Amino acid sequence: MKRIFTLCLFLLTGIIAKAQSTADYIAAHVDFAQGLMRDHKIPASIILAVAIHESAAGNSRIAQYLNNHFGVKGPNTNMEIHSAYRDYENADESYSHFVEIMETREPFNNLFSKYDQYDYRGWARGIQRSGYAHSRTWASQVIALVKKYELYQYDERPEGYEEPVYKTPAYRKKKIASKSYTTKAGDNLSLIAKKKGTTVKSIQKKNGLKNINLKPGQKLKF
Repeated sequence: MKRIFTLCLFLLTGIIAKAQSTADYIAAHVDFAQGLMRDHKIPASIILAVAIHESAAGNSRIAQYLNNHFGVKGPNTNMEIHSAYRDYENADESYSHFVEIMETREPFNNLFSKYDQYDYRGWARGIQRSGYAHSRTWASQVIALVKKYELYQYDERPEGYEEPVYKTPAYRKKKIASKSYTTKAGDNLSLIAKKKGTTVKSIQKKNGLKNINLKPGQKLKF
């Protein structure tokens, strides 16, 4: 029994030790991300933040088994897990493929003419709008990672660089149809039912009306 407990403890310790911290992840990949930035003019901060977000800082299953750090779907030859995500020889290949997607696929390739290599906010929102993620908060989460880990320090910004100011996206609230109606002179149940998308019988039932006669100022529920 003691041997089994010791073995379980050993395995658990190994799993915990395997988990990589975000700081260690950044240290392991920042040089390659900066090299991609210099060659392709996409912020290193964005490359790192997207990778951290999509791979849980290298701890996700697809990062561990497939070297996939950007959530890119495609075929794989891995026999250890069943996955819809493609595999790579190593993490660097995954990083390079992400930049290749940005450069060669529409509408991502239009972002290079819109944003410079220092504008991580613009890039994050542009990538989201271009269809990289379905979540409406994806860009905000990526931007938050850039700020939290100060990834902008790796973008080699020129002295005096001022970040562009963007308006916070406003989401319109859906209008909620009124659940009551105050009758006016000349109203009748047929017209009101048509206007509210219901039936005369339904209005009568909800309001306890025994006939179809209405009085001005009468409140009807829907």
